[in-house]
Amino acid sequence: MADNERSRWGVLCVVLALTAGCGGDRLQNLSGPTMGSTWSVQYVQHADGPAASQVQAEVEGILAEVDRQMSTYRSDSDIERFNGLPANSCQPMPGPVLQLVQVGEQLSRDSDGAFDLTVEPLLDLWGFGPQGREEKVPSASALAEVLQRVGHGHLRIEGQDLCKDAPVEVDFNSIAAGYAVDRIAARLAQMGIDSFLAEATGELKAVGRKPDGTPWRIALEEPRDDQQVAQRVIALDGYGVSTSGDYRNYFEQDGQRYSHTFDARFGKPITHQLASVTVIHPSTLMADGLSTLLLILGPQAGWDYAEKHAIAGFFVMRADKGFVTRSTPAFDALLAGQKQ
Repeated sequence: MADNERSRWGVLCVVLALTAGCGGDRLQNLSGPTMGSTWSVQYVQHADGPAASQVQAEVEGILAEVDRQMSTYRSDSDIERFNGLPANSCQPMPGPVLQLVQVGEQLSRDSDGAFDLTVEPLLDLWGFGPQGREEKVPSASALAEVLQRVGHGHLRIEGQDLCKDAPVEVDFNSIAAGYAVDRIAARLAQMGIDSFLAEATGELKAVGRKPDGTPWRIALEEPRDDQQVAQRVIALDGYGVSTSGDYRNYFEQDGQRYSHTFDARFGKPITHQLASVTVIHPSTLMADGLSTLLLILGPQAGWDYAEKHAIAGFFVMRADKGFVTRSTPAFDALLAGQKQ
């Protein structure tokens, strides 16, 4: 969907032992490009299950549909055609687009406007978006002008139409990959595939176990600019996982670091010490959105929100000599309940 997905994601890596099982079951591995990054599906293939080519076609069909509907990097997508409309316009939208707008409205409301799907003009202004040019701190006047075109409150749904009362632009990059993973997981289950690890641009969902009976294992990556280092390995069954981090797409000016993650209330990148947040949730869509929301809120407000809403979250903060980590009670309880 977007070239900047490479920098936003990649915070998770997968630890897999590609071992054969008994009774003809074996691990099958599929992958391909998507959203400016990649997708992969590892699954247990039963003797009477669908052919790998059929599974690949189904996955690619889902991802192509998501791209046609939600990509901000192609002018003919449903959301980009909407983004090009002036204020006081409406456009018929497919159900998935309206669903994600509703999820975005919920996350915006819950975060008092910090999370917002209409930040694309801000991304462009600061040089991070699809129409961005030079990465630099904008002038106060330019920021004030763009903020007039930001705010989820300018959107409304009327039947099957998405409408806007200001020239806002919607960007689904904070939740589209999680949605796509949920769609893939549901389709795999419909095809009779009962054990798999589905991933798109780093968002994951693990279901079942490998042929040897061991769980799917996910390695949370330490936030480093220079290399990938596994920080903690977790085993999961039936959950989606999303990590949002601010350490791969940023620029520095006058000694200040500016991330591509924005607090929509102020129109500026986050500047606190929270480097990344991992969320585990039954819905990969919600894990995707919540990890971004918590990252925006920061190390204390994000933690308070996660505790209040019993979110399974893993926080990584910058410290003087590296990083410190903190996991919520819900995170610890969930992992304790997962068979290792």
